[in-house]
Amino acid sequence: VDVLRGLFSNVLGLGSSEKVLDELSLESVARYINSGKCKNIICMVGAGISTSAGIPDFRSPETGLYANLQKYNLPYPEAIFQIDYFKNHPEPFFALARELYPGQFKPTICHYFIKMLKDKGVLRRCYTQNIDTLERVAGIKGDDLIEAHGTFYTSHCVKLLCKKEYDLDWMKEKIFSDEIPKCEKCSSLVKPDIVFFGESLPTRFFTTMKMDFPLCDLLIVMGTSLQVQPFASLIGRYSTSSLSSISNLIVFICFCLQADPILGLLGFGGGMDFDSENAYRDVAQISTCDDGCLALADLLGWKAELEELVKNEHARIDSEDKQENPGGSEGAAVKGAAVKGAAAKGAAAKGAPASAEPKSKAEE
Repeated sequence: VDVLRGLFSNVLGLGSSEKVLDELSLESVARYINSGKCKNIICMVGAGISTSAGIPDFRSPETGLYANLQKYNLPYPEAIFQIDYFKNHPEPFFALARELYPGQFKPTICHYFIKMLKDKGVLRRCYTQNIDTLERVAGIKGDDLIEAHGTFYTSHCVKLLCKKEYDLDWMKEKIFSDEIPKCEKCSSLVKPDIVFFGESLPTRFFTTMKMDFPLCDLLIVMGTSLQVQPFASLIGRYSTSSLSSISNLIVFICFCLQADPILGLLGFGGGMDFDSENAYRDVAQISTCDDGCLALADLLGWKAELEELVKNEHARIDSEDKQENPGGSEGAAVKGAAVKGAAAKGAAAKGAPASAEPKSKAEE
């Protein structure tokens, strides 16, 4: 199928070349957003938007989670997110979950930039690969959010005939009590609703993308190398040599969707083209995710507002934490341990991207 897409879009020249941007630059993207013509922005985000919160990434050499799981005595690093392995050996996953549990980290500038897009009325949807729930903490939730790889927000019994649901607080109590969560109804394992290797992505991911992408007039991709399927297929089911397998190297990509109607009917996407002589649409901004968002916010005239939002929201979160844990929390201690470990080393190595990217059965 990819060969046929390439044939139609490149050899036969059926792709649209109509320019939406006056030049391939971040400045032009900002002008497009401010023009009033850009009303349906979709954000695709991955591990890199959470790195500055202190959450280690997965695949970076030496600093990623997969490179620092020796203490769990796994047969191979990915086993910690393998559904069959989890059912027989749940201890490593829940030990890791305690280190990285949602509620111990604050959203980043990227998360609040996406929230600003929502508040400005131009965000159609945010599609995230992350399971850290920081989008929800920043105020991006409900209909605005597609958690493609699931979430810690809810959990379910793994037994097919039971499937009893549990909330975040119930799971947190079990994890921080060093208990393996067991169903109160049938005594089977209870697993957070994140997508493990061997599981399918949420149905909503597939149904919503069919509605969203035909209407999308700007796609912002941050913190993902677009190596994981089927999430990466959202951009047109293309791979490109411009993308690195290390996600923190491609941390901010903006590109406008102007697909040819004929190609749309045939189901062919456009791929990404940043620097060829035929490039007309895609813009790459290579920087940290937070710096990329600040740069675009500055060009939009939103920088001061964004910085104030981050400052106020972080202060609110800190205040709530102090009220809940006046003497200092166990969660704070755990967060410190995580940051001192792989996360701190990741920051030292140019800030590797964060948040889990377990693959589904369809992705393998």
